Amino acid sequence: MSRVLVPQAPLLGFPTAVTLSLDPVEGAVGLYSLSSVQVAELRLFVLDAAIHFPDYCPVFTHNQLLLLGTPDESNQSVFVIVNTANNQTTVNLLAPILVNAGTGSCAQVILDGQDWPLRHILPA
Repeated sequence: MSRVLVPQAPLLGFPTAVTLSLDPVEGAVGLYSLSSVQVAELRLFVLDAAIHFPDYCPVFTHNQLLLLGTPDESNQSVFVIVNTANNQTTVNLLAPILVNAGTGSCAQVILDGQDWPLRHILPA
């Protein structure tokens, strides 16, 4: 089932995307397509970090959480962007998309001062 997300800060590289559609990819648990009606060329694949990276535990700042209405941990969903460039599949663990599951508000946040890779290679 599709979910509408509303960025509370411009998505990096797509400042005019004011609503996003998060759609599950059939047959691939925890894999989603992220697109926007306002920006036709925006189509990203994202993974649900809780499913695919259970040891991934980014620390969000007070301001990052405040941007989304300060959701408690049970209402936070974290998605990481998939990149398939250069014959390698990687995910961006340094700038995840944080979602308030209760409201649909979201933001791509940069985890300053944390040691998460920008290009974490996914095993084949």
